[in-house]
Amino acid sequence: MREIQLKDAKASLSAVIDQAIQGHPAVITRHGRKQAVVLSFEDYEKLANVPSFGRLLASFPGDEADIPQRSSKPARSVIDF
Repeated sequence: MREIQLKDAKASLSAVIDQAIQGHPAVITRHGRKQAVVLSFEDYEKLANVPSFGRLLASFPGDEADIPQRSSKPARSVIDF
């Protein structure tokens, strides 16, 4: 992803937006620090609709019986130094 300074993005905003629509988002920097990203609305919608991990777990279609019991044995041997 290319980085562009804020002053340059202002001067060529139309071109920055056209490139974002074509699938080439840009990171806008101010004083050398990343401040914003210009991306297409289509890409934004994809990112905005990604469910959280908690929602994915909550939407599990099975019952508690479908989840195997956890073993009480350690997963690996512990070595004391």
